[in-house]
Amino acid sequence: MTLEELVEEFAQNVAAQTDVIFRGDASTGDEHAERYITAFKRLRSAGDAGRDALAILLKHPRMDVRVSAAACLLRYRTAEAKAVLEAATKGEGLAAFEAAQVLKNWENGTWALDPA
Repeated sequence: MTLEELVEEFAQNVAAQTDVIFRGDASTGDEHAERYITAFKRLRSAGDAGRDALAILLKHPRMDVRVSAAACLLRYRTAEAKAVLEAATKGEGLAAFEAAQVLKNWENGTWALDPA
């Protein structure tokens, strides 16, 4: 898979997970989570080129996709990712909650999605 295909896989599965969770289907949500986590691991294994490819999602139309990408890119693109997360916390729903949790973990030093 190309980096662009992995980014698309990440975005599609974040969105799909959110959609099925809202319908109450947690087990299918878990399947989508596994897929986007796998896509991120593959992007991360490509080094900064993979991280740069993922960064396009910081401007994705869906808040949940932006927040998930920002959560993964917090160490690499700190200012941009924090801006996305801080904006998301002003909203409502799952993405706002996730953004708040990610920022809390970043501030208290327990964030570890993409260690140096």
